[in-house]
Amino acid sequence: MTVSVRPATASAPPAAPATAAEPGLEARLAARLADMTVRLEEAAVAHEVRTAHLSTDPIDLADVITTPYTPGTIPAAALPPTYRTPVAALLERAQQRMETVGWCRGALADESGAVCLMGAIRAEAHGDAGLAGDAVGVLMDAIHREFGEDVPSVPAFNDQQRNGRTPARLLHRAAGLADARLL
Repeated sequence: MTVSVRPATASAPPAAPATAAEPGLEARLAARLADMTVRLEEAAVAHEVRTAHLSTDPIDLADVITTPYTPGTIPAAALPPTYRTPVAALLERAQQRMETVGWCRGALADESGAVCLMGAIRAEAHGDAGLAGDAVGVLMDAIHREFGEDVPSVPAFNDQQRNGRTPARLLHRAAGLADARLL
């Protein structure tokens, strides 16, 4: 029996169907831009339909603002107290007063009503010298903690300052210190 063997022939892979060339990056970006433009226009129309019933009349600020704000018009007692102990609450009120009416140096209060550290404490103590003395003592401790023992007194410290930020901050710190000491 004779077997005939055919020689193997290399066959080419089947040809892929002819397709259009893949669009380039610029063409894809242009198509995406056109798609997004259509979507944004549809969203704008939908927004106009949903908000057509809303009034677009301009608001007169005189209708909204009933009382003009001027510094010193908000009483310090308008804010709720944070501290429950008497000295801490006094120091907090003194800070609020200073932030409300302004800060001064060289006097307990100036002609515009601004107060120094001692003026704020005395005004909020309402004549209670013992309470004011305790508050000044705690304030002095807060000053010494931050600025060292070289500061001789609260009025001397107050008069060395250029603005009211540091005195107000120290009243806040002293209030926290008094609260921690349960004063």
